[in-house]
Amino acid sequence: MAVRSELLLLCSVMIALLLVEGAEGGRRPRAGLAGQLLRSHNAARAAVGLPPLAWDARLARYAESYAGRRRRDCALAHSGGPYGENIFWGSGARWRPAQAAAAWVGERRWYHYRSNSCSAPECGHYTQIVWRSTRRLGCAMVSCSGRKGVLVVCEYDPPGNYIGERPY
Repeated sequence: MAVRSELLLLCSVMIALLLVEGAEGGRRPRAGLAGQLLRSHNAARAAVGLPPLAWDARLARYAESYAGRRRRDCALAHSGGPYGENIFWGSGARWRPAQAAAAWVGERRWYHYRSNSCSAPECGHYTQIVWRSTRRLGCAMVSCSGRKGVLVVCEYDPPGNYIGERPY
């Protein structure tokens, strides 16, 4: 049953990705970090009927600045800034930005809409991606010092994940 659920989720995200590809026109970066992350985020949002996010250079600069400060330790510590934030660390150097978003979106399986709750281990990354009022996204990726992997930081404006509120 779990395999079937995951397959249905994957199919819905792939269909949503195709719809987003056609719906966003020229507003969306098509390649590289921005394009990969924006497409992944917007596919997840389309799967639950939400409008696409727009790439925001100001948020991307903030993410780049914070990721740069974490380059030495690559700690999964939040910046404490004014935005919603997702952080991903992957060991090795072969990670692509879309894989970070896929990990976050994969938390959907632990989010229970009816009770607006998460089962273990967590789903807050997913709910930030699909937070209804969020409109803008900016992200950055850095290689960690000492070949410790890569760090991906995404910033969301307006932020989400307010206790007691549903994401959509």
